[in-house]
Amino acid sequence: MLRPSDSGTLKNIIALTKYAMGFVPFTFIDFIDIILVAAIMFWIYRATRGTNAPYIISGIIMIYLMWVVVRTLNMELLSNILGQFVSVGVIALIIVFQPEIRRFLQMIGMRQKRFNFIARIFNRNDNTSVTIIAPIVQACREMSAHKTGALIVIGRQSDLRLITEGGIAIDAKISTPLLENIFFKNAPLHDGAVVIEGDRIVAAKCILPVTQSDVPKSYGTRHRAAIGMSEISDAIILVVSEETGGISIAHGGTIHRDIAPDQLANLLQRHFGANRQKGRHATMGS
Repeated sequence: MLRPSDSGTLKNIIALTKYAMGFVPFTFIDFIDIILVAAIMFWIYRATRGTNAPYIISGIIMIYLMWVVVRTLNMELLSNILGQFVSVGVIALIIVFQPEIRRFLQMIGMRQKRFNFIARIFNRNDNTSVTIIAPIVQACREMSAHKTGALIVIGRQSDLRLITEGGIAIDAKISTPLLENIFFKNAPLHDGAVVIEGDRIVAAKCILPVTQSDVPKSYGTRHRAAIGMSEISDAIILVVSEETGGISIAHGGTIHRDIAPDQLANLLQRHFGANRQKGRHATMGS
């Protein structure tokens, strides 16, 4: 059994050891802090895997570590140069990588399904009618039979103005002949995507962001653009392959290929029908 004097001596020895070894006190809060930082870094890595973001982050970390080492070694000139770079580096990164940062933040928000109520507060209501499914499916059926390439974006709650402003404004009621004429091989608007909001074709020849994720090499530009668009919005994107005539549907960052027209109609009806049922429940609840 330790005497009071022995306990005091032991505390002094521990204190001297910490001072001599430069030991930093480590508490349970520090352990939680490290675990949380590691979890955040791993989550950022998974969210940005397949993009250029990990390389950019690695470069920033290397420059910051160099700045810390240079300051420790009292290298004044190099320390001042790196210090100026670090001080303006954040603003420069925001300016240079503004599209990538915006896309990354949109992707994070889209993946957090539990916070969809925030989107419902700030975004417009999903007014996509189930009646538009028939002309869209019929157009996809006929374009698939003739192997006419097509890319159709069916908007929902996400704001697609940045996409439509880069295309050609149309603002016409949806019809099968109109969709077929837009994507006719020799038509001036066949390149790019058609954007549909509600029961109107808002714009054509729109440029969609191409996914940076790892996808099979067999995926063409339309399929990559469909996945990229589904990663940053809640829109449903339909693709008709110009090579095989196969129909694909992309939503939520995933794509399903070689879908039969009848199956496509069922998928769209189920999707919009379930979404409209949620809207009815929300209206009744309020």
